Amino acid sequence: MNLPKKTYTVKDALKKMGHYCAYQDRCHKEVRDKLKEMNMIPEAIDHIVAYLIEHDFLNEQRFAESFVRGKFRIKKWGRIRIASELKRRDISPYILKKALEQLTVQEYLETLDQLARKRLETLGSLSKLEKKRKLSSYLLYRGWENHLVNDKSRELLD
Repeated sequence: MNLPKKTYTVKDALKKMGHYCAYQDRCHKEVRDKLKEMNMIPEAIDHIVAYLIEHDFLNEQRFAESFVRGKFRIKKWGRIRIASELKRRDISPYILKKALEQLTVQEYLETLDQLARKRLETLGSLSKLEKKRKLSSYLLYRGWENHLVNDKSRELLD
């Protein structure tokens, strides 16, 4: 038995999206997807998104900056992974570049060093070659640049 989907008025949807955006920074794509899930018509979606932008509930620059900070400091992702996730959310190249500029070179390299050393401790009694392979694939998966990964694994294992 299929239950009918709940319908929302523009006023109800605006209120719901206000809470949704106030709880956590969102990008335009997330809000549009959420409104589509709520079965809102395209004109209503455009109206609601415009209202949210106008009243500063929705700000792509703020979203991108907090996304970069969170993924870097909490999940220890590298620039490549962060950039690809932001592109998936339709963030413009200009905003993406500006958001990534927050990461200082020193903090970036220190985080890579800590992450690599911590991972190396878990690899135990593998051969040097196997450790290098596993460390490299781990760091590349997390979005760290190839040349940095190669330099770091050489530094730690040679």
